[in-house]
Amino acid sequence: MITATEPNYSFAAALAEFESRLDGGRPWLRELRQAALARFLERGFPTTRDEDWRFTNISALERTPFRPAGACDVPAQRATLLALPWDVGGEQLILVNGRYAPDLSTLSAESGLRCGSVTSVLATDDGELEDHLAQYADYMDCSFVALNTAFIADGAYVRIPRRHMAERPLHIVHISVPGEAPSMVHPRTLVLVDDEAQASIVESYISLGEGTSFTNAVTEVVVGEGARLRHYKLAREALGTYHIGTLQIHQKRDSEVLSHCITLGGGLVRHNINSVLAGAGGHCRLLGLYLVGGDQHVDNHLRVEHVAPHCDSREVFKGILEGRARAVFTGRIVVHRGAQQTDAKQTNKNLMLSGEAQVDSKPQLEIHADDVKCTHGATIGQIDRDALFYLRSRGLSEAAARSLLVYAFAGESLAEIEIEPLRRRLQRELAARLPQGEFLEALS
Repeated sequence: MITATEPNYSFAAALAEFESRLDGGRPWLRELRQAALARFLERGFPTTRDEDWRFTNISALERTPFRPAGACDVPAQRATLLALPWDVGGEQLILVNGRYAPDLSTLSAESGLRCGSVTSVLATDDGELEDHLAQYADYMDCSFVALNTAFIADGAYVRIPRRHMAERPLHIVHISVPGEAPSMVHPRTLVLVDDEAQASIVESYISLGEGTSFTNAVTEVVVGEGARLRHYKLAREALGTYHIGTLQIHQKRDSEVLSHCITLGGGLVRHNINSVLAGAGGHCRLLGLYLVGGDQHVDNHLRVEHVAPHCDSREVFKGILEGRARAVFTGRIVVHRGAQQTDAKQTNKNLMLSGEAQVDSKPQLEIHADDVKCTHGATIGQIDRDALFYLRSRGLSEAAARSLLVYAFAGESLAEIEIEPLRRRLQRELAARLPQGEFLEALS
């Protein structure tokens, strides 16, 4: 029996309340939730004494009495939800407070994708879920993955059949609707890309309202042999949101993955992005862009594991900071003993628009093989004075010249987005944030 004197009592009590509202459930899933909760209570939240969290203090999150977000009245919110800017020219899978919203989703049979909710798969054939769910993002190693796993009830399920070439992107939209009291939601996503298949997937995290909320997201991605995946994550929640997200990628032989993480909103945001190159000949590109201001805090924590030989990886994260914003970048490349002929490069670049902004960048290499090419680097600087002078000498005002240089810095990252409607929307949003940015749209 859980008592109020036990560590993290509020979360244990919240899980008991949460499970009481569930209608039965599979025994293996109940056992998984209970084991994950036990691990979370054992580990607790990380502190700044933990090396991986040294620059990100989450004590305020720990002190807040979050409770699971209740079911949203989707019909009452329908007009507001439909007005959100999520159209990227493809299929849409919408979840509200972690629950699948079929009335808002547009999933056509012609797409060839197998996608829907975790609950729908559980109702038919849960063998596939049992084989894959929580098998890649290990709740034993991460408190937040453990907490998310403890609260699994629904989520997004996507399977790209063998050799299927998805012509249109799939957009998974996670919407949180904060209540009057601090609320939390634990979105779960499982993506299985079968051998030689190709697909593009966008994950967006959006919040309605300005209340205090906690989004603890976990996405597991398995990419089969010879498969190709383009994955984009957009974090654009309200400033009262704590967002902790884990992306766990498992790549098989000759697979190719591009993952692009873009942070525009949220009060405190932490992205744990982990990729395991488990099969020979794999290619992995992890890209990121964060635009933060005010008192925002964003922490990108990357880990790429080269397990198999003849693989290459690229990590390029760029940040723009103003106000009193703070950014943290930790990138670790681990080359295992048998991963010969690894080619790995890691770069973090930051543009400071304020003297009060702060960046902590910590690239790392851990190499256990001897036939490899691995590099890393980090830069932190301000707008180039010579470039600014050149643009002003060509007739631009100082504000317009600064905006153009910022736009070019970020545009290099946005140009990597292959989904044109998404790329153009983000370019417009970037231009709208910049002084005299209206003339920048014509450049994209």
